[in-house]
Amino acid sequence: MSNGSTNRVQLKASSCASPTVRGPQETIELLTVIPASKPTFHFAAGLASGLTSAVLLQPADLLKTRIQQGRQTSSLLTTVRKILASSQPIRGLWRGTLPSALRTGLGSALYFSTLNALRQAVSNRDTCVLLYSQYDTLPKRTSALPQLSHTANLVTGALARTAAGFVMMPVTVLKARYESDYYAYRSLWGAGRDIVRTEGFRGLFSGFGATAIRDAPYAGLYIVFYEQSKKYLSSLGFGGSPSPVWPPSGEQNTIDTAERQSTPSSISVNFVSGALAAGLATAITNPFDVVKTRLQLMPYKYRNMVHAVQLMLREDGVRSLFSGLGLRMGRKAISSALAWTVYEELILKAEKRWPDQDNIELTP
Repeated sequence: MSNGSTNRVQLKASSCASPTVRGPQETIELLTVIPASKPTFHFAAGLASGLTSAVLLQPADLLKTRIQQGRQTSSLLTTVRKILASSQPIRGLWRGTLPSALRTGLGSALYFSTLNALRQAVSNRDTCVLLYSQYDTLPKRTSALPQLSHTANLVTGALARTAAGFVMMPVTVLKARYESDYYAYRSLWGAGRDIVRTEGFRGLFSGFGATAIRDAPYAGLYIVFYEQSKKYLSSLGFGGSPSPVWPPSGEQNTIDTAERQSTPSSISVNFVSGALAAGLATAITNPFDVVKTRLQLMPYKYRNMVHAVQLMLREDGVRSLFSGLGLRMGRKAISSALAWTVYEELILKAEKRWPDQDNIELTP
């Protein structure tokens, strides 16, 4: 491998442009990149990760909704005491689990599958070649998604979240109404029927503007922070050491699925990165979340986002825009870290069962 000859590292069946670069000892030509995994993998993994986080963290989501709805239940401690003092405290804490699971589970499935499709489209168009010299290494694969620029991460994340949010908006409205103590709905069907009767079908999309303004920047910022956090933690050795592209002897070799298997270190990198990214993105977008909640709970009081902000500032001050921030940050950090870690691990494990993707061929 040190005789100066060109060696090709083939990573994909289909070809693309293959420029070369000269390293310290040799020139390496990387022909192609790893192809996209099957869309069904991403839909199923997103569904599983969303359901898991929704069920486990429903009490935190319910408390956030109660705190954000207004002055009457503005204290977390007061809200918790009220629920625990009821005849069915456990059921009270998990009230609204069904709509939350539907929203988060199906929403995550739609989001991750849409996000993967968008990122693969951008990656196939703009990112076709990576180059390594003899002494370069292929890092352990900790991500189920292709690596993109900050701008591409921001845009694809925002578009995917907005699209999924629009489809799931009726369930989101039902969830917010059902969790709130403003309404005494006995069933989701009854809640939906009442909303359509009193507000029309438009009522099922109450707060979509605020939701889109919250979710689009949140999702975009989250992916940017998430990918950067993973790179930073991996550079510190938090994710383990990468393995060499080929052995020093220069003999023909295969990099098998060991390079693509999850490890305890890669799982920890994904989880910690997810928590950090969610905390930062949540702090930036919390005012939109509060406005969205008010619009969904009290459409008769707030005409639109601007009107809602004006009334909230007049009645409760700037502090009202950050109500529930601590609870939302904690919940988002855990739920996003859990959802993304489960999602990425399921995708990587599914790809191990894909025979023609198990190996990276090294042809001298």
